[in-house]
Amino acid sequence: MKKVKYYYDSENLAYRKIKPKKGQNLGYIGLFLLASALFGFLCFVALINTSYFETPKDRLQAREIENLKLNYTILNKEIDELDAVLATIEDRDNNIYKVYFNNAPISEVSTKKTIVTNRRFKELLRFNNEKLISSTSERVNMIANQLVMQSKSLDQILKLSKSKEIFLASIPAIQPVKNEQLRRMASGFGYRSDPFTKARKMHKGMDFTAPTGTPVYASGDGIVKRADAGASGFGNHIVIDHGYGYETIYAHLSRYNCKVGKKVNRGDIIGFVGSTGRSQAPHLHYEVHKNGLVVNPINFYYGNISAVEYSAIAKLATQENQSLD
Repeated sequence: MKKVKYYYDSENLAYRKIKPKKGQNLGYIGLFLLASALFGFLCFVALINTSYFETPKDRLQAREIENLKLNYTILNKEIDELDAVLATIEDRDNNIYKVYFNNAPISEVSTKKTIVTNRRFKELLRFNNEKLISSTSERVNMIANQLVMQSKSLDQILKLSKSKEIFLASIPAIQPVKNEQLRRMASGFGYRSDPFTKARKMHKGMDFTAPTGTPVYASGDGIVKRADAGASGFGNHIVIDHGYGYETIYAHLSRYNCKVGKKVNRGDIIGFVGSTGRSQAPHLHYEVHKNGLVVNPINFYYGNISAVEYSAIAKLATQENQSLD
């Protein structure tokens, strides 16, 4: 039952009822409804932000997020493995291949690229799990940069290897007469007794005795520079220009198997043993020149003889005997 309120009327000396103003009850009702609505809204917001009020869509999204976290973790492990492989390749590149080809490593610009790329990942920092996403993306970008650098380095190594292959094929590296066709290594490089004057003079090559007609082989790739009998004492002889400052001379030949200007490869038959020119017996006089200076041919037989054969030839070459030309 609603309470009735009174007030004292001093003029009439009596108590009278307090009558509520029109619309006051409506105001109270409106205020109550507004407060109830506000309270209900606050409760609803609190509920939807707790796990007690989770829709199927929310649960699906939560599951997807957990799967993404797991995938990122697996991806980071794979990146670690790739990083280790790249480090091994880079070490092999800089410390083996570049050393072998006598070439400096490619300058490190990947560090600068990393500093630049850090700015690219600021846009990821507003998302949840920002550290995981940004660090993974940055590592992937760094590995991509390293792969580009390593690809350039390997391209350079490929070019160097092709150049090195040509260089190694051009250097005189085999005996000009095969061991099974040799009678003996008659004379080596150095001072020897001249067979005609008996005076001691410099012998600028090596003499290999063999029957007339024995094949003579090019000791390295090159171009035939001369094939004539115009040089004093050499008789029929061949000069091959190997490039890189190397030339070889094959003297006292019985006949030729090549022409001037012809490209020859190591192991090609270029002529045949004879005894033309200033020669005492059938043999091949063989010389190696580097940058216009004669060098000892004994240092250029590593391509087709064993260590034992090399030791035997080196021992014979040091004996100060009489040359054949």
